[in-house]
Amino acid sequence: MKLQTEPLDWRDGDVPVSRRFDDPYFSLDNGLEETRYVFLTGNDLPTRFRDGFHIAELGFGTGLNLLATLDLWRSSEQKGTLHFTSFEAFPMQPDDMIRAQQAFPDLAPIANELAPYWANGARRFTLPDLQFTLVEGDARKTLNNMPTPADAWFLDGFAPAKNPELWEPELLSLVSQKTAANGTAATYTAAGHVRRALGAAGLTTTRVPGFGRKRHMTIARKAY
Repeated sequence: MKLQTEPLDWRDGDVPVSRRFDDPYFSLDNGLEETRYVFLTGNDLPTRFRDGFHIAELGFGTGLNLLATLDLWRSSEQKGTLHFTSFEAFPMQPDDMIRAQQAFPDLAPIANELAPYWANGARRFTLPDLQFTLVEGDARKTLNNMPTPADAWFLDGFAPAKNPELWEPELLSLVSQKTAANGTAATYTAAGHVRRALGAAGLTTTRVPGFGRKRHMTIARKAY
């Protein structure tokens, strides 16, 4: 992975904060529980899992969402292979990613299993139950090349006010185009312009209670 040009700040010892976007990579309350609530429950997982299920993500960050998803895949005893594609413009330094993942003891076995891939700068690797791809660069330019539509989307860029590029209507329209029939999307934000853009792109959105101190979040579904 390409190294970030700016260093991170660390809050409370183990929460990385992007200097580029002045935003933490995960919830200061409980990053793992936020991921489980927003992205896993928000996409009705593990109920929808099946062999070959494809998750796509805007904003790889620390890799927490991948770890939590693979943990759920395994704990639900799902058979077959999970496909996980993540789009990230500014990959973290491997050492920072590994350090950030250590904040979640529940995920330590998976974090330790994947750490050598991060240390080696892997952008693509395959395990018996996982096919992972990291697409580096501006998602507005790379997303259209994703060959297989996603069954579920994790829309996990930094806050729309700080990272507007990942919430532009044109990009969210691409997200919709790259969503399988009856596919879903979930995001921590309930910003009106994000929900309107998703709706204009053909996704039916619903505002639901958010995690922790956030009043609302957004889930969406493609009905055709």
